[in-house]
Amino acid sequence: MPPAYSFLKSQRQNELWRLLKSVRSTSVELSKPLSDADATAQSMPDASPAKWHLAHTTWFFETMVLEPHVPTYRVFKQEFSYLFNSYYDSIGDRHPRPMRGLLTRPSLQDVHAYRNHVDTALNLMLEENISADVLDLIELGCNHEQQHQELLLTDILHLFAQNPLRPAYRRTHSLVRHVERATHTEFQSFEGGLVEMGFDGEGFAFDSERPRHRVHTEPFQLAKRLITNGEWVDFMHDGGYENPTFWLANGWAAKQVAGWNAPLYWEQPDSERWTMTLNGLQRLELDAPVAHVSFYEADAYARWAGARLPTEAEWEHAAHDLPVHGNLAEKLRWRPRAAPESSSPAPQQMYGDVWEWTASPFVAYPRFQPTKGAAAEYNGKFMSGQFVLRGGSCVTPSQHIRRTYRNFFAPDARWQFSGVRLARNS
Repeated sequence: MPPAYSFLKSQRQNELWRLLKSVRSTSVELSKPLSDADATAQSMPDASPAKWHLAHTTWFFETMVLEPHVPTYRVFKQEFSYLFNSYYDSIGDRHPRPMRGLLTRPSLQDVHAYRNHVDTALNLMLEENISADVLDLIELGCNHEQQHQELLLTDILHLFAQNPLRPAYRRTHSLVRHVERATHTEFQSFEGGLVEMGFDGEGFAFDSERPRHRVHTEPFQLAKRLITNGEWVDFMHDGGYENPTFWLANGWAAKQVAGWNAPLYWEQPDSERWTMTLNGLQRLELDAPVAHVSFYEADAYARWAGARLPTEAEWEHAAHDLPVHGNLAEKLRWRPRAAPESSSPAPQQMYGDVWEWTASPFVAYPRFQPTKGAAAEYNGKFMSGQFVLRGGSCVTPSQHIRRTYRNFFAPDARWQFSGVRLARNS
């Protein structure tokens, strides 16, 4: 083996070792404000207990990395494979998702012992020279765990919102800007034509982001900022939730069944509106981006505003030259913030604050090839009935987001930090 190749391989392995330690320790830090009861409860079938997130991400490393590639590895507890498998049918049966909150055992302490067991084995493994394929699995595991760090926070928010005490997950330093309500949405114009989208370069990307390919777009305009809470109040006051002409048929049906009349977590105990946050119950910031709305609500708002939602090709093209920074998880604000004042013609808030619904269904790109092995079930099996969101949110790790990242959820999902950016035809 040429020395240069060995050096590059060792360099990547060292980098992944550092990433692994950082990711694994971050998950533990996120669990520290939680009691065993906090970490066990499940507020709805779409959410998972924090304890389950901590164990499932550990199961992923144990099952995908250690068991197949370390002959001397001994599993922590065989029954954990059934308890903490998520949706990998090729691996075996699993505990029903809606019943994860009934797993009072193992305890949170036992789950941390499980994590320590697996972490010790991973560290020993990474002291040896290992193949590129195994390094790829470790990198996938790190990015998988970062996804679950975000889910842990969104699921805890939903859980705590069910508690009449409206507890805070953790009080964080949060500067609240008091500025005038945004009343006008400016748009930036983009020429149509053949554009490229998808990942093609160095570093990590999920299989669903590949391959890079060409897409034709018509000339379009994209809003410079996200839609605010104050603008959503106008939509509500104008009968946006009562007028079926703004709504897709499935969206109107979902709204009727669920009784939607405002974004999730909005409350009005007195003359001022309030909203539940990871900092507890807070007054609604009218100039901050609206969050926790479904695709159906986002689409209805866009129609009411005489606009539409952007396609993911339009969003990615508009973000082409923009740096990846914003109100992301490391800011520790953990709630959307108002757009800063700017004279730049470029769109603002493209990263962080809220995931932005697009009009694009989550489907395979041309020439899509899933990840090999059991990890092939990671994304491909969900390419039906989901819509793409772009840009990350205030609880997305900054190291985890990029221009080509495709998040996806069902169109009626509301508990994520999901919001709205408008688009128009030129």
